[in-house]
Amino acid sequence: MEKKYTSLKEFYPYYLSEHQNSTSRILHFVGTGLVILVLIGSLVFRFYYALLGIPLIGYGFAWVGHFFFEKNKPATFTYPFYSLASDFILFFDLIRGRQKFS
Repeated sequence: MEKKYTSLKEFYPYYLSEHQNSTSRILHFVGTGLVILVLIGSLVFRFYYALLGIPLIGYGFAWVGHFFFEKNKPATFTYPFYSLASDFILFFDLIRGRQKFS
């Protein structure tokens, strides 16, 4: 029986366990970074149609990491909000050196 997560604090260690592969982490980092850049760029330059590409960019990089490198099912399917929040937590943890790419 699969554990049910009821908080982001409880979910994040599970999220990290599903993101062990360094290539997958790099892909997640790049995808999340591009999402942030597209969001900022679309707002600054008032090119709001670019916002439509955010899910494709974010999920595209992440799912390549899961399907081809981690060989697991993305947590997005079961915990969409915790997973999205964890993507950003991991992104900033990698920048701050709290997590490593490998």
